[in-house]
Amino acid sequence: MRILFSGRPAYGHLYPLLPLAAAAREAGHQVTLATGSAFVPRLTALGFDTRTVGISVAEAEAEAVRRHPDGPVVDVMITMFGDLLPRRTLADLEPVLAAEPPDLVIYEMSDVGAAGAALRAGVPAVSITIGRSMPPEIRDKAADSFDWIWSGRSPANPMLGDACIDLWPPGLADPIAAAIPTRFPLRPVPWSPPAPPWHSPGSPLVYLTLGTVAFRATEVFRAALDGLAQLPVRVVVAVGPGDPAALGPVPDRVEVWRFVPQDQVLRHADLVVHHGGSGTTLGAASHGLPQLVLPQGADQFVNAEVLTAQGSGLSLVGDEVTPDIVAECARTLLGEPVYRATAHALREQIAAMPSPTDVLPTLEAHAAR
Repeated sequence: MRILFSGRPAYGHLYPLLPLAAAAREAGHQVTLATGSAFVPRLTALGFDTRTVGISVAEAEAEAVRRHPDGPVVDVMITMFGDLLPRRTLADLEPVLAAEPPDLVIYEMSDVGAAGAALRAGVPAVSITIGRSMPPEIRDKAADSFDWIWSGRSPANPMLGDACIDLWPPGLADPIAAAIPTRFPLRPVPWSPPAPPWHSPGSPLVYLTLGTVAFRATEVFRAALDGLAQLPVRVVVAVGPGDPAALGPVPDRVEVWRFVPQDQVLRHADLVVHHGGSGTTLGAASHGLPQLVLPQGADQFVNAEVLTAQGSGLSLVGDEVTPDIVAECARTLLGEPVYRATAHALREQIAAMPSPTDVLPTLEAHAAR
């Protein structure tokens, strides 16, 4: 089977596709990855057949802000994801699909232009949930903006379409994704570029990150670091594209990196303090770890709420993020067994979900219908 995967050129958008793409390639399927130019060399180095498609989120944001200089954020986001990004993806992908027709297109949920290109080429398309669905009030406001992508059809969801691969376990379920007519549960498998073996600096170990988008929130990083410094713990910090020096002096028990092999770190961690990005949320949950979430934007606030309601984490927002409150929450999460027990229950839910290899036959059957 020929499968084309399409995703935005961004870590949190593209990397969730790679475990399934790698499993499909290993199973003998012909796999092509389509993304923006910034990530094409990385995928090529991993041995994937690639196509350069679409523009970056940053480019789309700059143009959307130019169009709505004084408009609300929601108008900027709808322009980005309902107009600028999908139009460019569709235009770039249509000739690719015409020249090399795949049997199936799998796109991360925000890359909906790939769904439009697949629809016009007569190829089945399946979305994959890299994050939370749009809240109903925003979805209703955005519906007309997405209508052109679906050529007048009315899919179950303007981004997820009528078929989706759902990475959320039952304890953290996204009710909108769960209601899509054709749904394929898939275990969220952590993925990061190949790296040398990582050695833990000791325990108890806290992993602190604000991901690859919110990494500029230096005050949040500093408050979290100063709070964790009050506890007898080791801390590993990943600042992503940020500058480690921007954090200033750190205690001897703290290691600051740009990037770490996150899954290796999570295997040794006792607590994760992070921004609430879906990849880190699911990665920590896969390892049964309590989580302290400091949401900064996008769907991170919803992830924090759902994780707190599930019982394996706590969250702090805005002015709550002070060193003393971070220390209190971290002490609670490390010291009260109920949080680890609830996190272990979530880990078992994830372990019971189909693996990328397990889900391939159902995707083959779907493509063949």
